[in-house]
Amino acid sequence: MSGNGGGGANAEKRPNEMLTSWFVRSGWSKGELARQVNRRARQLGAHHISTDTSRVRRWLDGENPREPIPRILSELFSERFGCVVAVEDLGLRAAHRTPASSGVDLPWTGPQTVALISEFSRSDLMLARRGFLGTSLALSAGPALIEPMQRWLVPSPATPRDDPEPAASRRPARLSKPELDLLESTTVMFRQWDAQCGGGLRRKAVVGQLHEVTDLLQEPQPEATSKRLFKVAAELAELAGWMSYDVGLQPTAQKYFVLALHAAKEAGEKPLGSYILSSMSRQMIHLNRPDDALELIHLAQYGSRDCAGPRTQAMLYAMEARAYASMGQPGKCKRAVRMAEDTFADAEDFGEPEPDWIRFFSEAELNGENAHSFRDLAYVAGRSPTYASLAEPVMDRAVELFEKDLEHQRSYALNLIGKATVHLLQREPEQSTVLAGQALGIAKKVRSERVNTRLRKTVDTAVRDFGDVAEVVELTERLAIEMPETVEAV
Repeated sequence: MSGNGGGGANAEKRPNEMLTSWFVRSGWSKGELARQVNRRARQLGAHHISTDTSRVRRWLDGENPREPIPRILSELFSERFGCVVAVEDLGLRAAHRTPASSGVDLPWTGPQTVALISEFSRSDLMLARRGFLGTSLALSAGPALIEPMQRWLVPSPATPRDDPEPAASRRPARLSKPELDLLESTTVMFRQWDAQCGGGLRRKAVVGQLHEVTDLLQEPQPEATSKRLFKVAAELAELAGWMSYDVGLQPTAQKYFVLALHAAKEAGEKPLGSYILSSMSRQMIHLNRPDDALELIHLAQYGSRDCAGPRTQAMLYAMEARAYASMGQPGKCKRAVRMAEDTFADAEDFGEPEPDWIRFFSEAELNGENAHSFRDLAYVAGRSPTYASLAEPVMDRAVELFEKDLEHQRSYALNLIGKATVHLLQREPEQSTVLAGQALGIAKKVRSERVNTRLRKTVDTAVRDFGDVAEVVELTERLAIEMPETVEAV
């Protein structure tokens, strides 16, 4: 018997009209949905899941599948329709979730932030070993996401420090300055590994390091050391979120981003907080929630308006352009693109050293983001050749620069795919397949489900529009051989 049966099988079942409604509108066949469930289950490490068309039929007939199936279905339909489709929206029963593992409306206090990060990172590590990553989480969106994040800007009340023990009886802090310096440099190293190798290779190592930092934060530390530790925790939690996003664990990613923002607030790091909000915004664009993405970016811009360096501000403008592009607002998108370019020019002359977390936002990244904004405008405007022609030279520049950047191979692959999509918009399938083929070569070296998914979608589009072109047929066959749809647990 497979491990994805329904609970309460003896109870009287009624057809699940809510799930049936979403399923019919999706356009998927029962076999297609079964294959997608199996693929996502493998990605989560739930290798016992083996769904087929008869199982899908039983769900539609009213059987309630066990976890992680409801969460997987929620993610698949959310991605398909570009809005959050909760488990309850599918007429399924959600697993019980503890307050620490569900939702994003968390207390904005230092001790509770440490406790929540510690609990979540420990659970992540344990569940990863057992093969059930992220199955108790749901994505938040709309006011349920934005309103709690707005509290990032509310000043923390000055409360006296709880200190029931006399200072003389407390254990001395065991963290020396060289050890703290090493922790910070380790975070830099993890970030470099992510850029080079994708999120799948070192995610568990980052989560483990984050858990270790929360142990240190629960020991007595001088205030200056505590703030530096909160900053390290914020950077590691953001990176854990980014890696989770990169390998397709969307609810897990969002939870880490939220915890990272809480830690950044405790560290007093507003620019870092704005960077974390930009990562959340990027995730919302990926999930086709541009309104939420724009709200998050505006919150980031307002919160760091008087302290963020020009490189960070340029990155925020570029993400604002991406949100406007997805919303189909070309005037505001072009204005934000210009602001990103102008502000980035100031970064070259900025005299102060900038934090390592913004170092990724190079000239190549700026061109890549702006080119994708124009490309997205083309999609929203009904595959407009005008916006595709705007995207082409900017994307060319991004690809040219990333080709020389050995540290950011995932970004090189993503921009090759972006350039391939521009050629498809311009009805040039032969050029598109050359670029997609180059991206495939890189995708095999980096562990990034995001790269794999975009590549598959681009090839699917090429097949749909130019399926009789020999180069498209050849690339499709190569993709099936070199990138089979199996994903290892991360």
